[in-house]
Amino acid sequence: MSPPPALSAPTVIRVRYAETDAMGVAHHATYPVWFEVARTDLMNALGLPYREVEARGYYLMLSGLNVEYRRAARYDDTLHVLTRVSSVRSRTLSFTYEVRRGPDLLATGETRHIATDHAYRPARLPDDVLASLSGTPGA
Repeated sequence: MSPPPALSAPTVIRVRYAETDAMGVAHHATYPVWFEVARTDLMNALGLPYREVEARGYYLMLSGLNVEYRRAARYDDTLHVLTRVSSVRSRTLSFTYEVRRGPDLLATGETRHIATDHAYRPARLPDDVLASLSGTPGA
């Protein structure tokens, strides 16, 4: 199932000094952290805070990560990260990310996740969670 493009959320990130190197350029390892912040914002916007998903007995474990760097982010830049749910299946889901400074595209990325129970065994997500993630609440 592929969700509609409306399942997206913007996140504003300000590049902190600790995230940069001696030249004031954001370190490449910071982008996945920004993705996590943005993914958390999207999950909250969908009414599915991670804390609630975990309380129901599920983890959304990272199974894959990709980042494509295009331009450097620098100290004190205000960045906008657009996060989208890009695919949803019974046990897996993916998110895509665009990191922008104004109109400039700085990076794109994707994270893939597998749902597990608290014993780390793959598990099917509940129907209401799948419906929220796929944009069909109440389905």
